[in-house]
Amino acid sequence: MSSVSAEKTHLQTGRRTFANSTESEGYISMDRNQKQAFISQLNADLAQANALVVAHYRGTTVKEITALRRSMRAAGGKVQVAKNRLAKIAFKGTPFEATVSSLMVGPTVLAYSADAVAAAKITQKFADGNDKFTILGGALGEKALDAAGIKALSSLPSLNELRGKLVGLLQAPATKLAGITQAPAGQIARVVGAYATKAA
Repeated sequence: MSSVSAEKTHLQTGRRTFANSTESEGYISMDRNQKQAFISQLNADLAQANALVVAHYRGTTVKEITALRRSMRAAGGKVQVAKNRLAKIAFKGTPFEATVSSLMVGPTVLAYSADAVAAAKITQKFADGNDKFTILGGALGEKALDAAGIKALSSLPSLNELRGKLVGLLQAPATKLAGITQAPAGQIARVVGAYATKAA
């Protein structure tokens, strides 16, 4: 069973909201082989990710989580609802093994992306519009981030946004280029620092 299939299994149990959910509620039981397949798939996905966000989703609806999933997929990332015990096993051997396991308590959802900013940007936007969705923290590579760190990361441009800006720069007149090169050093350093961390 793939991680996406397992998530659909969870979401299609007839529970239209997650108001009273716990770690084990809402899941159809998997046998040992299915659990191992799920763990292997999630581990492979996380091994390719550069950023991970962990959140509580209690009280959100199936429709809302599905919308979040679609937004994340459009940015090249994924959203996964998983039993905490299985997720902790899947973290082994990934950059997130030592940083986010402690966050896996209660009804958690994982959002992750290869883009260093996309997961934070999309989940933060979702959380800003849904007070039942609470970001706990996450990680950028091997660096742990608290909720404030995720919010700060979400304010940076994503890789796609940076590409768009670079194209614009190449087409910009010389006066505009001069103005951009005189931008505050701190602003430039934050962007460069985030992507340097990603590449490390």
